[in-house]
Amino acid sequence: MTKTHNLPTPPTLWKTLGPSFILLGLALGSGELILWPYLAARYGLGLLWGAVLGVLFQFVLNTEAMRYTLYQGESVFSGFKKLHRWLPAWFIFSTFIPFAIPGFSSAAANIVARLIPGVSETAVAIFLLLFTGVLLTVGKSLYKTMEYLQKTIIFIGLPLIVMLTFWLASVNDWSQVAQGLVGIGQGWHFFPPAVAITAFLSAFAYAGAGGNLNLAQSYYIKEKGFGMGRYMDKISSLFGKSKKSYQFFGQSFPDTQLNRRRFKAWWQLVNREHLIVFFSLGLLTIILLSLLAFTTVFNSGQEITEGISFIYLQAEVINQQTIPFFGTAFLIMATMMLFGTQVGVMESSARIISENMALLKLKPGQQINLSKWFYASLWGQIILGIILYSLGFKEPRFLITLSAILNAAAMMLSFVFVSMLNKRFLRIRYRSGKLRQIIMAAAVLFFLFFLTLTVLG
Repeated sequence: MTKTHNLPTPPTLWKTLGPSFILLGLALGSGELILWPYLAARYGLGLLWGAVLGVLFQFVLNTEAMRYTLYQGESVFSGFKKLHRWLPAWFIFSTFIPFAIPGFSSAAANIVARLIPGVSETAVAIFLLLFTGVLLTVGKSLYKTMEYLQKTIIFIGLPLIVMLTFWLASVNDWSQVAQGLVGIGQGWHFFPPAVAITAFLSAFAYAGAGGNLNLAQSYYIKEKGFGMGRYMDKISSLFGKSKKSYQFFGQSFPDTQLNRRRFKAWWQLVNREHLIVFFSLGLLTIILLSLLAFTTVFNSGQEITEGISFIYLQAEVINQQTIPFFGTAFLIMATMMLFGTQVGVMESSARIISENMALLKLKPGQQINLSKWFYASLWGQIILGIILYSLGFKEPRFLITLSAILNAAAMMLSFVFVSMLNKRFLRIRYRSGKLRQIIMAAAVLFFLFFLTLTVLG
């Protein structure tokens, strides 16, 4: 008979900070740095309402995935296996295809080649992919490596963004932000004339981690030891100690008054941590970087040509209006964010792919070393990324936009699957309330509407 456990006692809020930094890092180099600022540079700030809604939808999805892991101890992907035996196949396909596209390393390499004339962009992109693999392979703990990396990038990059924005933006620019948050543009409401729906959908999907990567938050709180995840295994590094048999499936706790109080406390803690880090810092970063693009590019009247050219226009204006050093610092910060996103994307997607491959194959009593599966998935993606880049798939914004559209479809279904999972396996008192259920349903309809427009357009 399997031994049952009570929920552990929740720690203080300060000690829970960490998992959401990883998910925030996944977003910094996509929606925050490129897609939303691109919209602001081209159309103004009237589309910022979409960023608010996008971050809200992902906040609810992520916390609902965490609800399941707090309760059951296992990842949501182990839960999906219980819903239907073939669901792991969907998550392998819908994670591998969008995130094998080397958009983030391509963008980072593009900037490095700009900063260091004569350097081969192809060589830099391939080096960054290989360095990502090495970084994730030699670290003692995957979780600690990711948390430390993303915290470092955020704590270095965010102060620079804040300083430059407050230095360059006028009072009128800030008023445009306030109007944009409620959908008021310059002579239009909610959508500018001739807006590219694909560009908006891409930014909306990446107003956060995007796609199946949102569900990776379930892994991170499990590995941090939150809730019933305290009693579960962790993925070790390739050279660290790893168990031959990985524990995929967890168990719930006895429904006692003590555990009810503890679950409520855990639920409040993960929501506060995610609200502070993912929602607040994520939305703040989108607003500040969009405002910076608006101030430096849109207001200058300079034409945006292709790719990530608007980032270089930003750097030029920053050099002209501040001190030349800050334009270079902005590009260095952008490279760091893009690299951090590339590392995070590779790590999270390899987790998802490897666990779902194992779940698809897993038989009762079978022993699986998940660490080895993880690294096979990781290096498989890196090799494919190098091949795609070598074949000429290099244009950064196009690659990131393509990946975002594919992830929008995957994320739409994630709302459905997580809702089904919690309804099926959680006792009624631990399920989400009506408001959250309405938000989840609204998210599905929103994505379905814009995906339909994208396909028909």
